[in-house]
Order: sequence, then structure tokens, then C-alpha cells
Amino acid sequence: MLYLYSMTTKQKVFELLSQNKGQVLSGEKLAVECGVSRAAIWKAVKAIREDGFMIEATNNSGYCLCDAQTADVFSKERLSYELAENFPEYAGSHIECFTTIDSTNTYAKKLLLESGKNFHHTIIAAESQTAGRGRIGRSFESPAGTGVYFSLIVTPQGGITQPAFITASTAVAVCRAIKKVFGVQAAIKWINDIYIENKGQLKKAAGILTEGITNFESGQIESAVIGIGVNISPSDQIKKSEAASVAGYITEAAGAGATGTVLPSRCRFIAEIAGQVFGILNESPDKVISEYKKQVFLIGQKITVHPLIGDDKSAYSATAIDIDENAALVVKLVDGSERTLNSGEVTLH
Repeated sequence: MLYLYSMTTKQKVFELLSQNKGQVLSGEKLAVECGVSRAAIWKAVKAIREDGFMIEATNNSGYCLCDAQTADVFSKERLSYELAENFPEYAGSHIECFTTIDSTNTYAKKLLLESGKNFHHTIIAAESQTAGRGRIGRSFESPAGTGVYFSLIVTPQGGITQPAFITASTAVAVCRAIKKVFGVQAAIKWINDIYIENKGQLKKAAGILTEGITNFESGQIESAVIGIGVNISPSDQIKKSEAASVAGYITEAAGAGATGTVLPSRCRFIAEIAGQVFGILNESPDKVISEYKKQVFLIGQKITVHPLIGDDKSAYSATAIDIDENAALVVKLVDGSERTLNSGEVTLH
């Protein structure tokens, strides 16, 4: 397992208990393994319980980690547990969690550039971001407690030859995760936005920002940093922002939250998305693009194309007619000619 910093006693205890879930480990054994006193083990167990886990203590026997509880506790330990439980093939992935950070993508890129390591299958998550961003530097509201904001690092062998495929695959993976965890069917707005239906209207519930790390000697994109932000429930911060009229929320689509329904924890949701993304990148590109195409709701719709994002003078009207094998959007212009869009932005009429 890869760590930038030495593990705390709490982390060591949690790792030992999770590796032996359902089994009793004596306080003495834990103390020896961690190189600390029995009192330090007791304090670590108390802290783990505060993270929302049930640990049974037996007289003269020790401690036993039971199934995770539903408490929405945000921590590295909880996220590591959820990933290992649901995607054991990625157990041991490097994970870092922050209470607040400027941008998980910025941190992830810094991690790659300064460490010289590839950090394949890394998760960088935060409860809130102060400078969350989308495409071309647009701000992404990231209030605490109401959504998930995280970045994934993937460094496949041979580098990244199809950057657009990374974004398209991630969009499909996020839709799969929303369906799996919340039972909500999501749709994709080419190329990187996830929409769900709120009160009869499709509204944006998630955004994806993929950035590449290039090897200057070879010119090859070696790693991708995939930033993902998802609105789970309404927040006062977003209600007061410019995004208020277009923001969608999973809880509203699921009809959950207001009736006292216990929602899945944010760590469970992040783990599901991460596992889906890591796995989908190994799937057949043809299969993934086929699924992506089915979930893009623009096909057959009249749209406005903005070749240069933010430049209304270059915009033109068209009809979206297809998604090609590279996840590019094929459009038909008013004069009947067709164009294939590999970049830019589109909006519905």
C-alpha cells in the first residue's frame, strides 16, 4: 500500500481490523502490531467508532469490526473500507481526504508532478472546495455535506492515446454509479455533464473535468486527472449562486431525504464511482461508446454549437445526429452538411 506519510495508530488499527473483519483481535495483539500501548489502541478504537463504524469489544478478548454503519462520516478510513468492500481489486489504492481544499484536481496534478510517481488508481477527495472548477476555468460550487468532490488519477501502461475516451468512459461510469447507489437513471449531455430529471426537467447534477499530465521528453500523455463533482442534495450556497436555476440533485430525483430515508454515505458513493471508473477503462471501447451514445440525450435535438466556448459570434444552429467511435458529436447544419465536433460546447434550443 502506498502512503506519502507514515500511518497513524488509528489508521493501522483500522487496517488490521478491516483485514480481519468479523474476527476478534486482542488488544494486546493490536498493541504489538502497532507498536503502541493498550491505552493508545483503546483511543484509536474510540476514534474509529466516531467515524461511523461498529466495533464490538469483548471482555478479555479484544475488538471485532462489524459491517459499516449508515452514518455519513467522511474519512479516509471509511472511503478505504467502502472501496475494499465493493471493489476488492482496488483495495490498497492511494487515498487522501481533506476537510477543505482549493481543488482536488489541482492537488492531484501537484502530487503527480512533484512526486515523480504515477499514483495509478488514486483517489483525492474533499468535503468542500474553495476553488472548484469546470471547463475553461468556470467555477464549480462545492459546499460541504451536500455533494461529493474528488479526483481520480489513472496512469495506464502505454499512456493515454484517446483522451476523449477517458471523459466519455467516466461519464458512463458516473451514470452507472448513480443508478447502483441511488436507483436514479441519469443522462449525459455531450461531452462531460451528467443530468437527472428533477420535477419534469433535466438538470445538471454532475460535472467531469479531465486533465492530462504530459511527459515533456516523449510528448505523450502519461496520466489523466479526472475531477468529478456531484450534487446529492440542495444547499443554501448553490441556491444563492448563478447555478441555482440549472442545478439538479440526486435526492430530489430519488424522492429521498425529506421523508427521513437514510441515504447512502458519501464515501460509499465515491467508492462506487471510483471503482466503476477504474474498471470501465479496461472494457472494450466499442462497448463503452455504445453505452455512452445511448445515454446522450441530445441525439435528434436541435442545438446551438459554440465552437469556441464563450464566443457567441462563432455559434451556429444544428441538429445532433450521432456519436462516433471517438465520442465526438456529429451534427447536421441547416444547409444539410455535417460536422464532427471533438471540442466546443452545445446547448439545447
